[in-house]
Amino acid sequence: MSGENLEAKIERSGTPLRMLRNAPAGAYPFPMRPEFTNWRDEQEAWKKTAVLFDQSFHMTDVSFKGPDVGRLLADLGTNSFRTFGKNKAKQFIACDDEGRLVGDAILFGLEDDKASLVGSPTVPDWVAFHAETGNYDVEVIRDERTLANQGQRSLYRYQLQGPAALQIAEKAHGTRIEHIKFFNIGEFTIAGRPVRALNHTMTGIPGQEMTGLELFGPAEDGTAVLEALLQAGSEFGLLQGGAVAYSTTALESGWLGLPVPAIYSGESTKAFREWLAADNYLGNASLAGSFTPDRIEDYYVTPFDLGYRGIVKFDHDFVGRPALEERLDQPRRRKVWLRWNNEDVTRVIAGSLFDGDQRTKYLDIPYGVYATFQYDAVLDGDHVIGFSNRTGYTANVGGWSSLAVIDQAHAQDGTEVTVLWGESGGTRPGIERHVQTTIRATVSTRPLA
Repeated sequence: MSGENLEAKIERSGTPLRMLRNAPAGAYPFPMRPEFTNWRDEQEAWKKTAVLFDQSFHMTDVSFKGPDVGRLLADLGTNSFRTFGKNKAKQFIACDDEGRLVGDAILFGLEDDKASLVGSPTVPDWVAFHAETGNYDVEVIRDERTLANQGQRSLYRYQLQGPAALQIAEKAHGTRIEHIKFFNIGEFTIAGRPVRALNHTMTGIPGQEMTGLELFGPAEDGTAVLEALLQAGSEFGLLQGGAVAYSTTALESGWLGLPVPAIYSGESTKAFREWLAADNYLGNASLAGSFTPDRIEDYYVTPFDLGYRGIVKFDHDFVGRPALEERLDQPRRRKVWLRWNNEDVTRVIAGSLFDGDQRTKYLDIPYGVYATFQYDAVLDGDHVIGFSNRTGYTANVGGWSSLAVIDQAHAQDGTEVTVLWGESGGTRPGIERHVQTTIRATVSTRPLA
């Protein structure tokens, strides 16, 4: 890649923390219509009827084709690939040499010699780097997210979520759809166009009976398929979902999608930083919140911290395997849900509007994230026990909540903690001057909805 690379930008900034904390970027953008009805009804639809999100624009899609695709993926992924192939899918987990999370993305098996990684740009870029610089007979085919591309996307991608999802898909298809196993891909037609559908969920409990389908196909078929789905869904209460509701889906499912990736420091990832352009997503990402350690490494997590122990399979060699084996018996953190105290949330919202020079940090409703990477300190008394990540309100929970990674000892249902809300000092573009405050919260190891 030409121009300044990420490593050079970090050196110019002084440290990766200085680069990230001074970056003006806000929350990860979802370039879709904000609301179709209203975000509250759209949230309730994925629990009561069904909702359709158009995911055709915000995710990077990088495909890998060739005889070495399987070896490439197995060398980099913690997942087992013994049965992977056409119409199989995985939540692909990648680590650095020290077993720290680079990121995750959804891996689609398109053919036995072709697969694609879909998600934020981090993991697709990580695998593309290794494909292009390693000894792999693999072609890399990029379909950039809308904010980074110069033309039309290659594929449409629709997420159909809710208890009526299968009924709607079957009506649009015209007959019964053969059962698709969880995290497998089925093939059928809608409006005479061939469609592929991944059985997974963004909002419910994984493994439930086909309450979530991710449908995709050639971009030129997208309009016809969408119209057929909307027409079929009218009798089932299907709603289209916009960016506002979409941003809150992970609060219920528990997917902590944007932790700081373990690529900003260390010799093992330096070649990747030198390969990656400075104006890439990772070079423009921002970091905010009250969790402010002095080392970028203190922001990194492992797959075990996020509950991915079942996805780490030691049946093959992969980047980070020795380190993860060493971490198996070490103390670890745990991902939990935090239910925020209603009175404290009300106080913070009011204080951000009416308290003048002593105003609190504005809590944007229903999604309170204001940076690419949002890290707010979680406290037991004065002691920092972890960080809170995504935060917001959903009508199905009926209150404010966040996802958090905290010390195992505190990860017990009903444990009372506090979240430190607001920046520790100074401002950057997009963040108003404010004072920090604390918000009481209760730990839950299970989904709140």
